[in-house]
Amino acid sequence: MTAITRRNFLGRSVQAASAAALGTQLLRPRTGMAQEAGQRPRQHPQVQVLNPRMRVPLSFIIDDSTCLVNLAHFKPPQFAEVYPDRYRQPWRTFPREIPDRFVEKFGLWCLEHGIKGKYSVVPYPACVGWIDHFLPGWTRKELHRSVRLVQELLAPNWDIHPEMVTHTWAINTKTGRPYPYRTAAYLENTGFSVGKSADFLAEYMAYALRILKRAGFRCEGITTPGGFGSKVRPQLAQGTLEACRDVFATEIPHYFRDVIVDPNMSVAPQVYYASGLDGPDPRCVVSIIGCTDDWFGGWDGMLRTGSPDRFITPDLQSGRLVEVIERGEPACLVCHWPGIYYHGKETGFKIFQEVVRRLHQRYDHLRWMTLSEIARYWAAKELTATQLSPGGVDLQAPFACPDFTVQAPVPPGTKAVRVECPRWLRPVVLQEVRDPLKLAPGRFLRRRDHVVACFALPKGPSRLAFVQPG
Repeated sequence: MTAITRRNFLGRSVQAASAAALGTQLLRPRTGMAQEAGQRPRQHPQVQVLNPRMRVPLSFIIDDSTCLVNLAHFKPPQFAEVYPDRYRQPWRTFPREIPDRFVEKFGLWCLEHGIKGKYSVVPYPACVGWIDHFLPGWTRKELHRSVRLVQELLAPNWDIHPEMVTHTWAINTKTGRPYPYRTAAYLENTGFSVGKSADFLAEYMAYALRILKRAGFRCEGITTPGGFGSKVRPQLAQGTLEACRDVFATEIPHYFRDVIVDPNMSVAPQVYYASGLDGPDPRCVVSIIGCTDDWFGGWDGMLRTGSPDRFITPDLQSGRLVEVIERGEPACLVCHWPGIYYHGKETGFKIFQEVVRRLHQRYDHLRWMTLSEIARYWAAKELTATQLSPGGVDLQAPFACPDFTVQAPVPPGTKAVRVECPRWLRPVVLQEVRDPLKLAPGRFLRRRDHVVACFALPKGPSRLAFVQPG
């Protein structure tokens, strides 16, 4: 095993970033996934935007989660109405509830270990009841307590997404009731999105977002259930952009739709439909891509082949996460909440705990981030104009971004590095560090004839200035 050490960390990080900037042999997501990129600014080839703090982002994507309702109990009989041969789980034996005590246990462990990610809250889970109003089978007090637990324990470190409205039958947004038809065309997971316009999808997603807003959640993104949006990708991306901006005034909307496990394909976030970069109202939407399948416990908590080894092997040398981390791309693990709970056995949770232990045993340069944090960073990375000029780098950013990290050539004899912005009273002088693991906002390090600087990028014009003696 080749361990990542402080000695070789800097070289590897810069090498990975350089490869990404110059174009690697990795394929971008297949053509069917591609959307319209929109505007792109001029970026000087010698100015490279590296990963935040030169760390590799990690995120844990949790699907099929909500308050109290165990979707593994309620979804199969509804799916079986359309696909009777495919959904034969003994759903009656599954618990109807994933209790708050497990949410608390999971959330506290993740808080202790710095885990961040995305947690779905299905607004009208399997048509059982409304998260913002009433769940039959639970008291109003139990529902309010469950909502508050997610708000207070998870929401500070996790993005909250609707996973459409029900994750089963499509809803007529004018009546708030499921359509009466029991065909694939009216299942959110399969045919409901097919042939729909961006405006229609935006209205549907906004309906889901408003339910969570009334329940007290804030959302910056959307998760699609099953195959929702797979055949209308441009409309899905545009609908997400409009719905999130309409309901929450989200500056950088994002969505999770796709998983790629092919080692020859990139899993870097995709920034689409960028516009207005030079004006007061820049726009874009970011597609976050998962890099693993659910190898924890499955969507129904019946996966008997779940194992940490597919993520990272016991000897720490291989596995899907090792592939992605070595490449320097965000490693977004994907799971389903019923499989993490695993009908009370917590099998998926135990697998996740072992994966985290192995990851941090091998690597010391990982950074857990929410999907919205990753989306903001990639939007800034792709949409900030850069120009190398005498004595510094001129930047024009449509979006502010914490932990913005750039590498640029520095003139000989440079005494100090600082960030200047026309709106600031005085420049921010960066502190020099020699250990790349100490790189943080307000700091820089030297590498031969380059510097790597990390700072809070302001929206609009700014400059990374190289100060000469005298």
